[in-house]
Amino acid sequence: MQIEHWHPTQDGPLSEGALRRKLERRGYRVSRYVYSPGMFFPAHEHAEDKIDAVLSGRFRITMQGREAILEAGDLVVVPKHIEHTAEVVGDDPVVSLDGVRS
Repeated sequence: MQIEHWHPTQDGPLSEGALRRKLERRGYRVSRYVYSPGMFFPAHEHAEDKIDAVLSGRFRITMQGREAILEAGDLVVVPKHIEHTAEVVGDDPVVSLDGVRS
């Protein structure tokens, strides 16, 4: 599982605009979503390469037998046709930027 963390010294202050630009520079179309506490996405896959980036909250992703909890500034690469699940962890909603390869 390919996970990246936000590095303020390298990336600057974390903001929605800065995270969006980071994904767009990589060739992704970006949409913003807010997921409620307890929201669970059962096993699924996508027809295109994606990146899920977290602006706030905690988001658990399970993919290829590995599990990770993403927090503010974290992103995960989700290759096309790879089955995975996702779940909001804790009492706060997750604000996510969803990048789809253009």
